[in-house]
Amino acid sequence: MKISGVDIRPGNIIEYENGIWKVAKIQHTQPGKGGAYMQVEMKNLQDGRKTNVRFRSADTVEKVRLDTKDYQFLYEEGDMLVFMDTDTYEQIHLPSDLLGDARPFLQDGMTVQLELWEEKPISVQLPSQIEAEIVEADAVVKGQTASSSYKPAVLDNGVRIMVPPHIESGTRIVVDVYEQSYVGKAG
Repeated sequence: MKISGVDIRPGNIIEYENGIWKVAKIQHTQPGKGGAYMQVEMKNLQDGRKTNVRFRSADTVEKVRLDTKDYQFLYEEGDMLVFMDTDTYEQIHLPSDLLGDARPFLQDGMTVQLELWEEKPISVQLPSQIEAEIVEADAVVKGQTASSSYKPAVLDNGVRIMVPPHIESGTRIVVDVYEQSYVGKAG
């Protein structure tokens, strides 16, 4: 589906210079002289490169629709992750760096969503929130007020996050995977 260069929005997946790019940020600029343009910051979903491109209203780009499919995480094999198609039980091996910063939050048996372009996986989406256990939490410093202060803690996956003072080691909490932040106590 072709769209005008000024209709590009963050989150769009577009085809540009024979690659697939995800739009991160846009800025609409209308200079005093000349026509308006859209300054677009985007990341290549195949090799991770980032670029900034100017699109004018006369420019058209191909907007790409990705197919999504549920897969279940089975195990890790070296630097590859093994997932299973929940419908066909076919297994697929993907490089672990496809997950980026969310990698430590991947749990055994977790259902993830693979985004596919022309049958080829280009990104892995974890659930936005997961449960994790606090394995180490700093002691509360006397005199801190509960409303404003958070303390550092380490999750069972090794990730450090900030938690409220009342959270202690051994507590199960809900964590936002992509913000890497405390959401609440696990119910």
